[in-house]
Amino acid sequence: MRLTRQTNYAIRMLMYCAANDGRLSRVAAIAEAYTVSDLFLFKILHPLVEAGVMQTVRGRNGGVRLGKPANEITILDIVQITEDNFAMAECFEDDDSTCPLIGSCALNGALREALNAFFAVLGSYTIADLVQPNPMLGPLLGLEEFKPEVSQ
Repeated sequence: MRLTRQTNYAIRMLMYCAANDGRLSRVAAIAEAYTVSDLFLFKILHPLVEAGVMQTVRGRNGGVRLGKPANEITILDIVQITEDNFAMAECFEDDDSTCPLIGSCALNGALREALNAFFAVLGSYTIADLVQPNPMLGPLLGLEEFKPEVSQ
């Protein structure tokens, strides 16, 4: 199974926001970090906001941020939001199948088992899991100018 470019960049956008540690991020800065267009990211952002995994803040100092903690957002959550179809073979699509073996073929069961294993692995990883073990992620994304606030 191959994930779409939309899913890839949705996950990357969430990783950027998680690496930005709760601060608002500008879509233009995220687009620049990943060398993609702002419009492409805005298109991806809409379903993420509708699902509650991203938030937008309007206004001059607005931006985007995670809609819930990074350790509560799984990769599977994002895949389910951004992917339209998980059919691995024609026989997964009940109404479009022309296979004469529908209902009596073990391939369908094997592919469903594989897909469920794929989902289980994606469900076991969170956005935090992708960000926390990599201290260089912030600088690689151009976030080195952000320093944690120091209490006085």
